[in-house]
Amino acid sequence: MSDPVDVTVDTDDESESVRIHDDGGEVEAGDATVRFSFSSTSDDGQAADGNDEQSPDGNDDGEDPCRIAELDSVPTDSTLVFEARNGRRGVNCILHRSGDAVAAWRNSCPHQPEVPLDPGRGAIVRGDQLVCHKHGAQFEPDDGVCTHGPCAGDALDSIEVSVRDGDVYLTDERFERAERR
Repeated sequence: MSDPVDVTVDTDDESESVRIHDDGGEVEAGDATVRFSFSSTSDDGQAADGNDEQSPDGNDDGEDPCRIAELDSVPTDSTLVFEARNGRRGVNCILHRSGDAVAAWRNSCPHQPEVPLDPGRGAIVRGDQLVCHKHGAQFEPDDGVCTHGPCAGDALDSIEVSVRDGDVYLTDERFERAERR
């Protein structure tokens, strides 16, 4: 498969969104599990599109697969999008910097999980609060708690990161590597 596919499963109690880079996968939300495959193979079992596979970590430049970006490239007046990966599953995430501190969250509004805070050109930041571009919900920059809007009191899904030697690293044990988009 050449382009990643975003898959969201909604149940009464939970919503789970993942980005799939391979030809299939599975998404779980609550008691629901959805398995799917996009692959088409030739008679010899090779992928029909003829593409060679990328290295397992998607990182051929010798860098740490958990390194996301240089601290200086993380904006204070917007966000930087990256993907936290675990095997074939990917989660769209954002970074935001306040001074030398960096916070990361799933790029998803708690009010409507299919709505990204950063649609690809940077999230809105008003004062020091992240703002959902669709409904105007406002989130604290340190803990991601919604202070105003339809999901007031809810919080963004936090992704653990750390800053070392001027670089930002993915440290969340749920994921194996980070990829910039």
